[in-house]
Amino acid sequence: MGQSLNEIAQKLRDTDKKVQLIYAFNGIGKTRLSREFTELIAPKNDEGEQDERGKIKVLYYNAFTEDLFYWDNDLNEDRNRKLIIRSNGFTNWVLKDQGQEPNIIRHFQHYTNDKLTPSFNEEYNEISFSIEAGNEEIVDNIKISKGEESCLIWCVFYSLLEQVVEVLNIAEPNERETDQFNDLKYVFIDDPVSSLDENHLIELAVNLGGLIKKSNGLKFVISTHNPLFFNVLFNETGGKACYMFHKNEDGTYDLQEKNGDSNKSFSYHHYLIQVLQDAIDNNSIQKYHFMLLRNLYEKTANFLGYPQWSKLLPDEQSAYYNRIIQFTSHSTLSNEVVPEPTEPEKNTLKVLLRHLIDQNYYKEE
Repeated sequence: MGQSLNEIAQKLRDTDKKVQLIYAFNGIGKTRLSREFTELIAPKNDEGEQDERGKIKVLYYNAFTEDLFYWDNDLNEDRNRKLIIRSNGFTNWVLKDQGQEPNIIRHFQHYTNDKLTPSFNEEYNEISFSIEAGNEEIVDNIKISKGEESCLIWCVFYSLLEQVVEVLNIAEPNERETDQFNDLKYVFIDDPVSSLDENHLIELAVNLGGLIKKSNGLKFVISTHNPLFFNVLFNETGGKACYMFHKNEDGTYDLQEKNGDSNKSFSYHHYLIQVLQDAIDNNSIQKYHFMLLRNLYEKTANFLGYPQWSKLLPDEQSAYYNRIIQFTSHSTLSNEVVPEPTEPEKNTLKVLLRHLIDQNYYKEE
């Protein structure tokens, strides 16, 4: 029987694991879960606000964090483009109280381009960007890409988190530079990798994993729809629990734990699914995608304990589907030199990928 988001949030709160990794497809409810967890740990007061400057018990990063930043593109003059910050307790705390501006810029330039510079105004409610062009020329007030924007917002959060870990790693509270973090116990991070390319995604995950391993006393909950990000964090962190997060037809949820080496298979399953689905969506199916499909069936069958991957094929026309996969995933026939599959072959790949997903094999133990 499924659970409510509040019940799942309680399960995440009550674990003794240092790290909890959650995989879920987009639209399942990861952001809503992060909000439910945050309100469980730090309920809002009668005025609908959390005490962000007092006893801080949880830090979170999610889509609401990104919503604090939006563009003013100066549509009339098309000159003074700037990123506006919806100032609140969190942004004021990070930028004004903790003085994280230099660290934010340093991290941002490391992940993007050291010639690309964000500049905060005195009120810390606007950011403008400039870039060094050729001949020592500086181009001001440029608009950065969506990926760069997401990276900057993540760097705001990450710079604070880095400071938090450094402060809390001092064992004696009275020796810390600030007591603002003394009550902090949980960090919930939801999908910080939107719009990042794979190289930056991997580096971000490695750096986050290193910071987690370095931290003392904090518990981390990290949710993502990105299988590569999940995979890197799985390999970079210890003392963890791993879950698949599902939404049921009746509106309830399941948080299914995946133990041991099954997580390596699990993350690889979803990486292959993503590659195949992208090829389908972009109408770019090639012969090698059938090798990936066969690999997906083989890994899934092995993970679930089936003696043969063909046992996962649909009962009707299973021999035909088997033959198609065999022919298109091996170079034994002369027509295999042709990279473009026929339309019936493309349709077969779509049918077999959808069959594997619809059968909910990834929900079985």
